[in-house]
Amino acid sequence: MARYIGPVCKICRREGMKLYMKGDRCYSEKCAITRRPKPPGQHGDKRIKLSEYGIRLREKNKVRKIYGVLEKQYRKYFSIADRQKGRTGENLLGLLERRLDNIVYRLGFAASRNEGRQVVLHNHVLVNGKRVNVPSFQVKVGDQVVIREQARAQKRIESAIAASDARPQLSWLEVDKKNFAGTIKGLPVREELNEPAIREQYVVEYYSR
Repeated sequence: MARYIGPVCKICRREGMKLYMKGDRCYSEKCAITRRPKPPGQHGDKRIKLSEYGIRLREKNKVRKIYGVLEKQYRKYFSIADRQKGRTGENLLGLLERRLDNIVYRLGFAASRNEGRQVVLHNHVLVNGKRVNVPSFQVKVGDQVVIREQARAQKRIESAIAASDARPQLSWLEVDKKNFAGTIKGLPVREELNEPAIREQYVVEYYSR
């Protein structure tokens, strides 16, 4: 299963904003954006004026990297979103948000989406009582996501739960930290997905060109 394994702090510096890809480090003074707020590379401090195409390409890649998907899968999500009713950009974000690895992160059982992916791949997650180890699994409204009892004592899961209070709380998710469980109450709410800032319309314009 292909995935990006390079330095993620460089991605944040390139975009000029926190993408929250490093867990607790992103909320501390060690964050790369706080320490070195300029693009990576020898000439990173030079101003570069992007074209209209470049702006949309950058936004497309930014969203893709936030959710940890590669281009082929990302394009497939866009194709599905484009066929659904409603706004294509919001449909795309809804599909990405309902990935199981993202749900594990949003519920607070992982410090980052990448860690959420590992938790799912290592068979630590149950969906409606059944073990699911596919990070791209799409949860539905009413589904219950639970961390298996054998994994609840892991330090990374305990520390992620303890640090999750610093993150924005989402109205469409119900979390039961005591029982390591969460329920999908509804579809993702666009207004609650602004950290980091996403301009999904640019993604739509990039693929529709």
